[in-house]
Parts: sequence; C-alpha cells; structure tokens
Amino acid sequence: MPTRAEIPRPSHHSYEHIWTDDLPVCRLSGVGSSTNQLYREDGMRQDEHPCEDRSFHIRVNESTYLYGVFDGHDGGEAAQFALQRMVYEILFGQLDGKASDEEIKDVLRQAFLAVEKSYMESIDDRLAERAKLQMHIPDDLSEYEAYKKFPHLVDRLKSLNGELSCGTTAVVALVYGGRLFVANVGECRALLCKTDKDGVLRVLQLSVDHNLTNEDELLRLEQLGLDINRLKQEHRIGNQENSRCIGNYLVKGGYKEIEELVSALSEPVIAEPEVHGGIPLDESCRFLMLMSDGVYKSLESATRTDQVNIELAQFAVDEFRNQSTLTGIAQAVVDKIGRIHHDVFMSNHLSREINHPPPAGCPKGRRDDMTLLLRNFNFDIPNALHSPSVPASIFQPTFKAPVIESSGSTSTFNEDCHPAGAIKNSTSTLQDTNAGVETVRSILDAPSTEGSSSDGITSQAAIAPPAPILPYVDFSEYYQNVERARQERKLPEDISFE
Repeated sequence: MPTRAEIPRPSHHSYEHIWTDDLPVCRLSGVGSSTNQLYREDGMRQDEHPCEDRSFHIRVNESTYLYGVFDGHDGGEAAQFALQRMVYEILFGQLDGKASDEEIKDVLRQAFLAVEKSYMESIDDRLAERAKLQMHIPDDLSEYEAYKKFPHLVDRLKSLNGELSCGTTAVVALVYGGRLFVANVGECRALLCKTDKDGVLRVLQLSVDHNLTNEDELLRLEQLGLDINRLKQEHRIGNQENSRCIGNYLVKGGYKEIEELVSALSEPVIAEPEVHGGIPLDESCRFLMLMSDGVYKSLESATRTDQVNIELAQFAVDEFRNQSTLTGIAQAVVDKIGRIHHDVFMSNHLSREINHPPPAGCPKGRRDDMTLLLRNFNFDIPNALHSPSVPASIFQPTFKAPVIESSGSTSTFNEDCHPAGAIKNSTSTLQDTNAGVETVRSILDAPSTEGSSSDGITSQAAIAPPAPILPYVDFSEYYQNVERARQERKLPEDISFE
C-alpha cells in the first residue's frame, strides 16, 4: 500500500493552442501570472516545474461573461482539461431559459460535476493499464522484492500513479444578467471589492477555502471515519492539501490504497463546489479578483499578515493609480508579491549565515505558481488611454476594519474568509472603532477622510482642466500668402478662402 511520500510527480508537458483561445476575450479584465520559483543561494531563481496554473476570461455578450482560474497540482493536465471542459459545460446552451439564482447556481454546480466525470473517463486507459500491472505483481511481495523481481513493472506503475494523481482546484465567476455568481473547489479565491454607503471600500471573499483549517470540511471528513488529528498533523489528504478538487484519482477512486485514507467510508476528496450568488452588480461593486492560492499564500508566508485579503486589495488599488491597463495592474500586483517573497527569503538566508535564526513561518526556498485575474466594474484607471468601463468621476477608496455581512449568498463571510454558518454568529459584526480603523490604515497607508488625497488619488475638484493641444503644423505662412494674394487681387474667384 503506497504512502503519500511514495506517490511520484509525473512528467510535465507543454501545451499547444486550444480551442478556448479563439473565444472572445473580455476586455474589462486582465491576467497577471508568475511561474513557480526555486531560490538559489546566489540570489538567482529557476523554475521547479512548468507552470500548472490556467485561466480564461471570456465575453459571451454584453450581459454574459465567464472567468476562471485553475491551480493544477502534480502536473497541468487536469487544469488544462478542466479549463476547456468547464467553458463547454457552462456556455453551450446550459444557461438558456435560466432566470432564477438557484437555476444558475445549479448550472455551475452541475458543470463542476460534469467536468469531474469527463476527466475521470478520459483516464480510463491508464486505469486499465494500472490494474493490469497490479495483477502481475503479487500482493505478498514487499516493495523491495517487487522492484527486484519486476523492475520495469514497478517503474511503470509509479509513473502511472504520478499521472493519476494529477488534479486541479478551481474558481469560476459568472456575470449573467447583471448578477455575479462564484463557484469553487479547493483554495483558489474570489474577492469582491465594493463600497458601502459611506464610500468605504470593503473586501468580501466569495469563495470557500477547502482545506484542513475549514471546520466544516474537517467535520465532513470525520463523519467519513477519518482520523482528522492525523490529517491536521500531516497537513495533507493523501498527496494534496485540499479537501476538494477536480481530478486526482488516487485520493478518490484509489483512496483505499493510501494508508491514511483507507478507513474512509467513501471518497474523502470530492469535486462538488461551493456556489454563491447572485450578487447584484450595482455601482457599489468596484472590481473582482480571482486567484490561485500561490498569490495569497506567498504574501502570507512573506509578511505573516493576518489580513491578506485587505492587503491584496490595497495592492490592486495602488496599481490602479499607476498602471494604464488591467493586465498591467494584475501583473504588477503579482510581480510585487514575487519580489516581497524573494527578498524576505534572501534576507532570512543571510540571517542564517550570520547565525541568526529566521522568524517562525518565514518563506522556504521555493514559491508556487501565481495567477491573478482582475475584472473591473467601475474603478477608475487615471492613466488609461481609454477605459469604457469606468465613470468619469474619480473614486476615492478608503479602508476600514472589515464587517461580517451577507453577499447575496446562502452563507455569510468575514475577512477571515470562513463561512459564518455554524462556526460564527452570522449577525455579529466587527465594530469600526477608532483603534481598529487606525490599525488597518497604518498597515495599508489608506486615506482617512473623504476628499483627501494620498499617493496620487485626488478628489474630482482637484483635477485641473485639460490644456489645449497645440497644432503640430504651422499654417502662418499659408495665411500670409493668402492675404498677400488678396491685396494684389490674384485670388481665384471660384474658391472661397474665408
């Protein structure tokens, strides 16, 4: 029976042009990304493996848009498959005639399950080969004995196990009829930044982290008969950290072969998503951020912040001031996180050399893939050459301590990003005390009063009128010649020079 440590990583492949690349791109969105990194002692970086993240941002028509981020593990095959199949399962007739929130949420739910079923069917040939190999290796042999007698069979079996462990987490956002719907499995996140009645920009997490810190997921696993204390100690379920994903046969159909999962009554890792919506997209909705977990986990490990969602939103706000495109904004945020993570690691590495232990929880010598998809609703881009999605007025954001509030979904979320439900009282709030506001402002360096300016964000009244554009051709000589010809009565009578 293989343990988690014995499951190898599969070989990685590059992917060519796919059919979804030809679908219309949403021009109101942009994507930033950075491949995983191994840090070397000389400060240089190198990829540990090809990027396993995938994303799409599609415009169907003026009222329908679809966005997705997929974070693959043990290879990019499952993420690539899920990306293509998810588009098909949502946009090819499934939304026809659907009007209510529950109907649309069910479309998203069924899409995830259909993608999971299709992916498992696509690996049938490898499952059959695996079963055949297992039949030729006697069960009573130890791993060493099996390899000694059947080296080629054991090597091929390990390679197949690596391929079958490939899976992906996902977050999908659908804008449909002026409403926003979000579905996710795993730890990809969706953050909606919107203003309250006082003009304060608040960050709401619309996704659920399916991991071993989620009390609801721990309860579900415990009810299946698993030892959750052991799982929490190892921080993994089989060969992955997430309790929900698409793909990864070994922790699903093959979970009985993994030592720590053998006691489960049914598949412990599932593909059923959490779905929330529909959230009305009114003028309070500013922008949406979809991301792979490498984005916020890299920032958390580098800064040890407990308000990572707010800091990510502030990074985006800063780049709205500085960049001219949405892709530039998303990429600048990703690059900033990458620099922070690398610099903190190198600083800690230097501390080790002079015999100073690094702080607890500091970054290790690697960073995961990062993908950030940004969808703008009505946040101003002052430097944009043309931005049809934003109003003429300048929006001035401020940040305060977060509150627990409903987002139009069946669950209530707070800044800590856990469902309120049975864990926390959904009617409770975090009061905006002066101390709390100052704490957040000191971290984010955000403006504190309406109409003030900070780091280039100013009120509408402070913006100077545009200067006249000077002509780039000098017509003075022409007018002089016309006037001279008029005085000499040499102007053609059939042409008007007025």
